[in-house]
Amino acid sequence: MPAAQSVREPLPVVLAGARGHGRSHLLNIHRLERLGLVRLAGVCELRPLDAAELDGLGDPAQSDDFEALLAATGARLAVLSTPIQTHTDMTLAAARHGADILLEKPPAPSYAEFRRMADGVAKTGRACQIGFQSLGSHAVPAVRELIERGTIGEVRGVGAAGAWVRDEAYFRRAPWAGRRRLDGLDVVDGALTNPLAHAVATALALAGTTRAEDVTGIETELFHAHAIESDDTSAVRVSTAAGLPVTVAATLCAEKTGEPYVVVHGSRGRITFWYREDRILLQRAGHGPEEITYGRTDLLENLVAHVTGGTPLLVPPDATGAFMRVVEAVRTAPDPRPLPAAHWRAEPGESTERRVVEGVEALVDASAEQLRLYSELGAPWASAAPAEVR
Repeated sequence: MPAAQSVREPLPVVLAGARGHGRSHLLNIHRLERLGLVRLAGVCELRPLDAAELDGLGDPAQSDDFEALLAATGARLAVLSTPIQTHTDMTLAAARHGADILLEKPPAPSYAEFRRMADGVAKTGRACQIGFQSLGSHAVPAVRELIERGTIGEVRGVGAAGAWVRDEAYFRRAPWAGRRRLDGLDVVDGALTNPLAHAVATALALAGTTRAEDVTGIETELFHAHAIESDDTSAVRVSTAAGLPVTVAATLCAEKTGEPYVVVHGSRGRITFWYREDRILLQRAGHGPEEITYGRTDLLENLVAHVTGGTPLLVPPDATGAFMRVVEAVRTAPDPRPLPAAHWRAEPGESTERRVVEGVEALVDASAEQLRLYSELGAPWASAAPAEVR
């Protein structure tokens, strides 16, 4: 007779933050439940989810006390989709209770808090995955392999561009939205550090610059058209130990939302990666253009595979150290400058007014193409020299 097969029980998971973006985690947990990998044991929300919100997910324990919920459920996994300024303390609490963690990006509002979180989790022996879903794309190692094979020649730099639309309601959805600080705590919400953080992290990954020590300097240009503290139109240039410049230009004040992308510039070609679509375009001398779409590994599924079978984590904390250096540069930069009203106009949004910066999409694209900041591209509202962090 064949040897008996061992059957593993689904891992109990607690989700903290199940509304807003957290809804996507709730749906993903439901998907993994159907695969027999996890079981939703608890939901931490200020207001309990109702039956419609839990459709198909049974009757998990619910509480606004995260640590009590972890203790009561014996959770093996914790998924955290909570305000940025809560990330470190909640991650450490989960680790103390013996849970492995999927933590939404950005992992922390400052480099000091990031180190406190990462070092504290490491001491407990628990695993922590940072929720940069784009780094689960199979296109990332594929592009790195093309670079290492010399397919596009010598790499000259990496640029990223993101032009999205957000209206006033987006910045009013939570007390921390659009804030740099709240109640004396760093928040560092902003185009580069939150909604388009994937553009930053993905550009750094393709440049082979993921650890904090890989960064040698950072220049920032931070602006806002909306009446907020943080930036909604920004650019950053990272100098790297490998000698490659990495630029990211981002705006939430576009005429219309476009697909964000990263472009790797080589001496004999280029690779453009639309990271939300897992799609690349390879263009090189002597060949026709090649477009390839890749698969993607879900980060919670990868965490489960790590916990149950030792599969390496795709995005452990130290793989986001360079990104956190960018967050720190944004945090310590002078407060974002308001864009003069002459350079933006009000338009109707989905539910409230939105502000459109004239010509910003072209500037964002030009930054990715030329590896330049707004001031270097002649933007009339960005004439001052960029702030630089060493």
